Amino acid sequence: MAFYNNICFVEAPQAVTTPFPRFITDCIGIGYLAAAVEDIVQSMAIPENYYNDGIFDSFEQLLNRRSFDLAAISSMTGGFNNAARLARIAKKHGITVVMGGFHPTARPQEALDLGCVDLVVIGEGEATFRELVENGPSRSVKGLVWKENSVYVYTEMREFIMDVDSIRFPLRSIRPERFGEKSEDYTIETIYTSRGCPWKCSFCANDKMHKQWRGRSAENVVEEIALLHDSKKKKLLKIWDANFLTSIKRAESICDMMIERGLTNFRIMTETRAKDIIRAEPILEKLVRVGLRKVGLGIESPNPETLEKMNKRNNLDDVSKAIDLLKKHRIGVEGYFIVGHYSENETDTMLYPQFARSLGLRNALFMAMTPYPGTKIFDEYHDQHHITSYNWDLYNNFCPVVKTEAMSNDRLTTMMVFCYVAFFNYQSLLKQKSERGMLLIFLRDICQFIFLIQVNRSLGKREVASIIYEAFDRFAATEPCITAPSKTALKQPVSFFLEECADHRIEFRITGESGNRMLAIRRASGAAPRDGLVVHVDEAVEAAGSVSMDVVMRYLYRKELVRNNPTTAARQYLQLAIDNDIRRAVVAFYRLYRWCARKR
Repeated sequence: MAFYNNICFVEAPQAVTTPFPRFITDCIGIGYLAAAVEDIVQSMAIPENYYNDGIFDSFEQLLNRRSFDLAAISSMTGGFNNAARLARIAKKHGITVVMGGFHPTARPQEALDLGCVDLVVIGEGEATFRELVENGPSRSVKGLVWKENSVYVYTEMREFIMDVDSIRFPLRSIRPERFGEKSEDYTIETIYTSRGCPWKCSFCANDKMHKQWRGRSAENVVEEIALLHDSKKKKLLKIWDANFLTSIKRAESICDMMIERGLTNFRIMTETRAKDIIRAEPILEKLVRVGLRKVGLGIESPNPETLEKMNKRNNLDDVSKAIDLLKKHRIGVEGYFIVGHYSENETDTMLYPQFARSLGLRNALFMAMTPYPGTKIFDEYHDQHHITSYNWDLYNNFCPVVKTEAMSNDRLTTMMVFCYVAFFNYQSLLKQKSERGMLLIFLRDICQFIFLIQVNRSLGKREVASIIYEAFDRFAATEPCITAPSKTALKQPVSFFLEECADHRIEFRITGESGNRMLAIRRASGAAPRDGLVVHVDEAVEAAGSVSMDVVMRYLYRKELVRNNPTTAARQYLQLAIDNDIRRAVVAFYRLYRWCARKR
């Protein structure tokens, strides 16, 4: 008999959901913990409604239905307040609460000071958690912290697991249904083929959690991939290592085994460094054969001095070469950038989208400098009083929580959105045949920006509208002109106006000549006549704000399934059509469209 025999696992959800389905949690962290103790406990469970705000009621209902003696809660920084809420629910039921993950590892005393957390597991949790479950809390269990008579008790630090092949595969069967898919049949799935990282970027908490890079053997990795493979349903497989291509020889062995066993019905994405792509050039074609379709590159900044301050050992020539190699092999590239380093100003920030375009990128994420606890950046910014908020709900990479030497927190928010506005691909707008078609695309694009900024719950609707308008206004001040080839001639120019008030409007004017269309974006005089359709930014924010991020994610998730499996399109779109929340979102968007279509 184990000391704890009935365990409830829960991963605290992020306070806000970002509109990128690949970032949705697959509960792999608690899956590893469940696998570590599966053979020594009597029962294990995880609450339903895991992927929306219903998790708290589900957790409460689960604890009412069943008896547990241990609740294991895992938490990232952006979910820590939710972790505290879950811990309070568990403690109300008289259950021992143990918390682990990146945030409790970095700030165990904060977790214990909640008063509803009994124990904290520091670092990699599998071995510590198994010993805790089997023998109960004691000073002989390495990697534990608890509070005793107002004194924090730290046991000896646990060694990192060097033989990562010894770690059991995550117990995916314990996961709840997600958007109509069973626990072992998710459309989007995650695998970690290694732990740790050979680099120590100052903004990354991986070094605090996992330290040095340790790769699983190719045989071990492919054995797990075989469990995820479905010959009839192509899945998005995220190889979510800190650096998948650290060992090129190992990566090639994984590819060879997957090809040999026919495990190639995936669309794979991963993240790595530019130099690793260059080193991997001889095996890029093999990576394409097993399904690699997108690579995220941590470019971070066009400024070499900023890269040095972040200890990001990027050579910008390597970045350019890596992107060219990926394009040559038909692998999509997404560039990751961090805006808001303390030494940078607005002029520096305006170079980011321009630099991203110069690299030939079609996709880019511009994230705000976020000083996560456990990172060197956190210590620096904390000591120098540059952090403007310790509300962990805002720690999600898209809500600025720092100030720079020249930019306030609010200004940094606007400049982050400016980067998206300035980088955005307006080609689909230019390809539309009719004015109404252009309006639909324009509204869709505006709503994308709104969904992104609305993850910042500290902002009201009026503030969101103001930031969106200011970002476009800053872009319009550069008087951009975007061109695209077109086979259809425009009979006359088409204009849209983004308006904040009568005296604040921006004109988007589309003209066509010699097989090309041109989009000119410029500030419009308040006294000038509005000869075109009008989109009032407050109305757009109101419409987008009426749609929850859970609904947006539900839609994007099914869209990902259709993208990878076009033959399922009819069935998936039928599911969307009968989803009342989706229908309400469509109605809200249509009302916005109708309102704009009659405003001139």
